[in-house]
Amino acid sequence: MASGILYRSQELAFRTQYAELKERTGSADILLPGTPGTLVKRQGTGYAYWYRVYYPLPGRQAEQMVGREDDAEAHDGMLRRIEFAQWVAAQVRDLRKLQFQVADKGVAGVLVELHNRGILGAGVTLVGTLCYMAWLNELGAKAVAARTQDIDLAARQKLKLAVPASFLAAMDATQLDFSPVPGMPSQAPSTSVKQKGREGLRVDVLTHGDRMGKTVPVPQLSWHAQTMPHYAYLLDDPRQAAMLAGGHCIPLMLPRPERFVWHKLYSSASRQSFREKAEKDLMQAATLAAILVEQHDEVLSDAFEETPAALRDAAKKRLPALRRALAAHPQTLEQFESVLG
Repeated sequence: MASGILYRSQELAFRTQYAELKERTGSADILLPGTPGTLVKRQGTGYAYWYRVYYPLPGRQAEQMVGREDDAEAHDGMLRRIEFAQWVAAQVRDLRKLQFQVADKGVAGVLVELHNRGILGAGVTLVGTLCYMAWLNELGAKAVAARTQDIDLAARQKLKLAVPASFLAAMDATQLDFSPVPGMPSQAPSTSVKQKGREGLRVDVLTHGDRMGKTVPVPQLSWHAQTMPHYAYLLDDPRQAAMLAGGHCIPLMLPRPERFVWHKLYSSASRQSFREKAEKDLMQAATLAAILVEQHDEVLSDAFEETPAALRDAAKKRLPALRRALAAHPQTLEQFESVLG
């Protein structure tokens, strides 16, 4: 990628391939966790049974009972699901080679379990760097995205769950050895889980609040969330999308990309004590803005008028940095200048 250019467009054929994959997985109620696996018949006392043998984690084999040897419906149904999972995995491999963003298998394990329990479809939205990666795929763009060991989930305080679903039970089902992270202050309930090991995966549950860092209950998940300012704005009217991870394509919801841009600029201005994170937030905002303006004729000023005053003020502070980041994207910079200058 040439110096200063923030993204390149995917070819139409590749974008169509991604769209087909997303459409087909979007209709799947349950996704098979781990590798697709194979069907194995095991002889017990009196009856033989079919099992799906698969790997939930690299090097760790597991079995899922399918049904008795004579239960053709269960056998054929699982065989179709395995074949579909194999097709999905092959598509994801191809898209990875084409520079689509694909998160690792740990992320896949978490998102698959949340999907299968209906949590992702109930109003829990993917935010953070994984959201940025997913929007690159959705918008058909190739760009640099730093690897992340954080999964940031934004939970509205009223979820569309018919019955409560345990967040911690979903994390335990991943077999990733998650443990709750102690709250801050120490007596506060946990809002995060972390995988064992220094480089282990971390899952944070966030929600809207007037100030950062307050712990509030999310009863429908039997869990707590940490409050973040202006998440009500960020999460308003989310979009149906997908995340490529491991060998999976997981349906989920993302914040509207233009709102994500303005909130990322706010985060960048708020993180000046953490220069690397502030720069990452700014570059994600600038890149998505360039894609929206240049590829999709979006008008940033339309979304800017809806933003809270604090976000508008923060974005204005980042205008000098945006001028540097968008030097190779004058059309996008012109829009920022018109509303921030």
